[in-house]
Amino acid sequence: MKYPIGIQSFDRIREDGYVYVDKTALIYELVSKGTIYFLSRPRRFGKSLLVSTLENYFLGRRELFRGLAIDSLEKEWKEYPVFHIDFNGKNFTSPMELKETVETFVAMQEEVYGKNPLANTYGDRLAYVFGKAHEKTGRRVVVLIDEYDKPLLDVMNSGLPSPVVAGDIQTLEDYNREILKGFYSAFKLTDKHLQFVLLTGVTKFSQVSVFSGFNQPKDISSDSRFDALCGISKEELLSVFKDQIKELGEANGMTEEETIAKLKRKYDGYHFSKQLKDIFNPFSILNCLDSNDFQNYWFSTGTPTYLMRLLADNNENINELAGKEYPAAEFVDYKATKQKPLPMIYQSGYLTIKGYNRRRDTYLLDFPNEEVRSGMVAVLSSDYFGDTSSPSMWLNDVSDSLEAGDLEKFKLQLTGFLANISYRFQRKQDARECERHFQYTFYLILQLLGKYNTYVEKETSQGRIDCVLECPDYVYIFEFKLNSTAEAALKQIDDKGYAQPYAADKRKIYKVGISFSSETGTVNDFAYEPCE
Repeated sequence: MKYPIGIQSFDRIREDGYVYVDKTALIYELVSKGTIYFLSRPRRFGKSLLVSTLENYFLGRRELFRGLAIDSLEKEWKEYPVFHIDFNGKNFTSPMELKETVETFVAMQEEVYGKNPLANTYGDRLAYVFGKAHEKTGRRVVVLIDEYDKPLLDVMNSGLPSPVVAGDIQTLEDYNREILKGFYSAFKLTDKHLQFVLLTGVTKFSQVSVFSGFNQPKDISSDSRFDALCGISKEELLSVFKDQIKELGEANGMTEEETIAKLKRKYDGYHFSKQLKDIFNPFSILNCLDSNDFQNYWFSTGTPTYLMRLLADNNENINELAGKEYPAAEFVDYKATKQKPLPMIYQSGYLTIKGYNRRRDTYLLDFPNEEVRSGMVAVLSSDYFGDTSSPSMWLNDVSDSLEAGDLEKFKLQLTGFLANISYRFQRKQDARECERHFQYTFYLILQLLGKYNTYVEKETSQGRIDCVLECPDYVYIFEFKLNSTAEAALKQIDDKGYAQPYAADKRKIYKVGISFSSETGTVNDFAYEPCE
């Protein structure tokens, strides 16, 4: 089987015999029921392939669709004038990149359909082109815009200066936003010339007038009918790749059931609506099957720099966002802003819906799968701990200590490690920030261990346990205190009955109290005792 890794061209996939997971029944439903759409999906999730498929469909290239579902659904196969602009693959931190990209696109269309000598703005020039294309071909135009938001994501919160400073335009982010506003204003004037419009991207920006520039596009990002429009459903995985899954299992000494379970644990878990339909990451699945190896393919293709800037600027810790419930309304009519990053984090694919509470109308958000969890934690820890205190080798020693039940050694390891963390993370003046700092540090450490079951702020009938770590032979119940005593922490474990859920567990259970000092930036008291 030929895997189209890195290939986003539908015609090349079909002509060169690459495997294609048939999405054309959903595409036919899409084009038959509406005109203007917006679709948000994480990067490398198949958005560009979807756009390419639509482009070939509207160009009437029926020969490429032979044998696919749409071949029997579509009867007319009309050819429309298609305008396709792709913002992917360019670096918009370069001051003039967006302006040159838009100018080139508009000028190329004017070469084909003519230029209005009185039109000066991008919106007016493009509106004239759409009208002339409609007039020349006798058919309304199709507009496909891929990764519409990349010119803003590249520069969000970067502070890069604008090449032109005037009024409210001070940064490159302001400059790029104004160019996009002008470009998308074409749709205000051309509704009668539009047959079909699709914009794809990671998220929705309230500052860009694209969504008010024409009749409000239908946002199908959370529409359960189109959950599998991009990505691979479990049914598609098991039917299209049945033999390849068997080969993957044999290469890794696993049964077919074990292989499917690991694929699900590693690459599944994306949910885009209340129906909670499981969607696998297509980029990771194809790479895994091609190489017969379970690796972190999606996360390794790029560090989410804009996400890191958002978290830092909003003083957010990922452990305080993951594993919590949020009002569903925030994700139905969301508009991401720098001051409200959660919708962007969700739409970027670093958190996803893990549950829906109908009574409360809330979504539970958490990491989609192991690949994203481990990748995100690695990036966050690298930024947080810094190169000089990288925990890679240290983690192996900590694992040995915890697996052996050697808490005296773990105490020394933890105390020494915290003492080496960069000064900027220590000695917070605010007590709450001190507590957050230590909890976040401990959270990253335990998540980096990876192979153990780790529960942060685990709920019980009596309250929340700060942390529980389950090793093969030991279970550790941690309670943290700031500028207090370890004995006070142990007393809380006893008073709240935090160990009761493990009463029948055959492993040895340890209660561990840790007190952190805001003055020294490390452990000032550490005590432990086995549960009787």
